[in-house]
Amino acid sequence: MDTALQYAQAFDQCREIFRSKVHDYGCSWRILRPSSLTDQLYIKAQRIRNLEQGALPRVDDTIDSEFQAIVNYAVIAGIQLQRGWDDERDLSEDDALRWYDQERQHIRELMEAKNHDYGEAWRDMRVSSFTDLILVKLLRVKQIEANNGVTRVSEGVESHYRDMANYAIFALIKRQEER
Repeated sequence: MDTALQYAQAFDQCREIFRSKVHDYGCSWRILRPSSLTDQLYIKAQRIRNLEQGALPRVDDTIDSEFQAIVNYAVIAGIQLQRGWDDERDLSEDDALRWYDQERQHIRELMEAKNHDYGEAWRDMRVSSFTDLILVKLLRVKQIEANNGVTRVSEGVESHYRDMANYAIFALIKRQEER
């Protein structure tokens, strides 16, 4: 099991979905404020949890596609935090992908640092735990947003979004291995 290769392959799939959606919809996501992205991430994670608990799906989106959406919305959240949200959506596809790749690099570097320190402990975790951890991170972000971004001892929202992306990538890897 080559973590770097599996990680890159899972992230490449997410990037391709992002690229296709930018082609189809343009950069309509540029208008999303951070709180809206937090809520969108919450919706995706809550749906995954519902499906994991046995709810029968009524829409075609799979658990994998929901985890991929979490990766992409977390990347978008990182971009929006760095660049600010904007009512103008005239960002080119090339620029959107360049911004995506810059945030992806930050997310990957965080994964590598934590993976080094924790010794790939994620490999012994259950996919449902990743779902729960994403939900915990979202509740933390909502509280930080309610506190107008002010924290006393906690890291800011940017690191939480990056952790969510990494948890979702790990879940995708684990689900692929289980198949």
